[in-house]
Amino acid sequence: ALPVSALPPDGTWPMGTTRWEKRNIAEEIPVWKEELCTQCNHCVAACPHSAIRAKVVSPQAMENAPASLHSLDVKSRDMRGQKYVLQVAPEDCTGCNLCVEVCPAKDRQNPQIKAINMMSRLEHVEEEKVNYDFFLDLPEIDRSKLERIDIRTSQLITPLFEYSGACSGCGETPYIKLLTQLYGDRMLIANATGCSSIYGGNLPSTPYTTDANGRGPAWANSLFEDNAEFGLGFRLSVDQHRARVMRLLAQFADRIPAELNDALHAEATPDVRREQVAALRQHLKSVAGAEELLKDADALVEKSIWLIGGDGWAYDIGFGGLDHVLSLTENVNILVLDTQCYSNTGGQASKATPLGAVTKFGEHGKRKARKDLGVSMMMYGHVYVAQISLGAQLNQTVKAIQEAEAWPGPSLIIAYSPCEEHGYDLALSHDQMRQLTATGFWPLYRFDPRRADEGKPPLALDSRPPSDALAETLLNEQRFRRLNAQQPEVAEQLWRDAALDLQKRYDFLALLAGKAEKPGAD
Repeated sequence: ALPVSALPPDGTWPMGTTRWEKRNIAEEIPVWKEELCTQCNHCVAACPHSAIRAKVVSPQAMENAPASLHSLDVKSRDMRGQKYVLQVAPEDCTGCNLCVEVCPAKDRQNPQIKAINMMSRLEHVEEEKVNYDFFLDLPEIDRSKLERIDIRTSQLITPLFEYSGACSGCGETPYIKLLTQLYGDRMLIANATGCSSIYGGNLPSTPYTTDANGRGPAWANSLFEDNAEFGLGFRLSVDQHRARVMRLLAQFADRIPAELNDALHAEATPDVRREQVAALRQHLKSVAGAEELLKDADALVEKSIWLIGGDGWAYDIGFGGLDHVLSLTENVNILVLDTQCYSNTGGQASKATPLGAVTKFGEHGKRKARKDLGVSMMMYGHVYVAQISLGAQLNQTVKAIQEAEAWPGPSLIIAYSPCEEHGYDLALSHDQMRQLTATGFWPLYRFDPRRADEGKPPLALDSRPPSDALAETLLNEQRFRRLNAQQPEVAEQLWRDAALDLQKRYDFLALLAGKAEKPGAD
């Protein structure tokens, strides 16, 4: 047994420890067939465990690469003359096959062969280990030089969430990984208890890690029911720290170059602010009594506050706190990983569970429609609200996250997250996500209060009206097939009711977005 003295006294734990696990649980791993690759990075974005990485580097960086590590000339105009490298972490891959399924590049002669294909781990692991070790040492891309951030370019940024213990094919983790690629070096996360807190902080195994400069997400978990309030405290404390440093800055204003002092009071990007803080520290080294300002100057760099949890927290047990936080004007971002059930405890029904779905302790199927959390929060008017689905529209997901983070008030992103509890092969989850959006089951939208200032409807509807057959799509999932097997007549009636309900919901969204069809003349 460990004595209490062996545990960290302040509750902190080392970051990035999952990299040492090397579980080697996959029978097959993806191997790159570079001559077919379009460099779209869809496989990198879809990987639940950050086990596939892409980098763009100079040709000189590849001069001493192993012969087995392949590269391509970059196709993108904004990176001409560089080399594109795609590589798998052979000992960390879980073999979910999702990357192969989402790959759009196929051999014309044999469409079964793609730009990435599953092959025996035992036959490739030693070679790929050497490749991956070299790959990790390749220089990181300078994000400040990226002309735009989309699904392709975002996946060239090293994730700061890797090799978690989440289920193979997990639909939640790609969203968290993407957040860390965009904001991980200045990110604070309040995590509600649930799947994301288990694979996010299963001590001493920690998937959150740091970049080459030692910066990474600061993560904490309080309880299931108070995560919104907990995260609000992050925002308030960060604001207090910044205000204190600004007061200290004012005290030493006469000892700091006026140009630098003015710059520190003006708006700046995080990268520019860090350069300013570095210059400030250089000046303060010789200033007597400035030790506190020297130590805490990093508070001047704006932090990105994220409150993360599942639908059981957001729709049910923590809804009161979530509603309260969104009713305020504090700058916090909320990411709801919506699996439509209590995934962490066995798949019980939540208010996010859809009509007709069979859940644990709900064997006769859900008999009422799901709560529409997004529309409810739109009614405040000052909350940025988005509903996203990575498999349905990759770039809409990236755009919504960037808009939410840029909004200076509260934001809510509801992310559709396929789960093992849905009862189908998660390698096919992106195709199922596309179909669910096509049926109107999961419409995509972005409600941005800033659009009203431009004379536009705040709501932008990003998906088309329901077109695909709902019942056919639902039958791909065991949670809907079970009711059909037990009570087919009831199931059919519930699906008809669901289709009508989804059409009504879409029509209401279209009305808010100014896309509603005008009634014909009598």
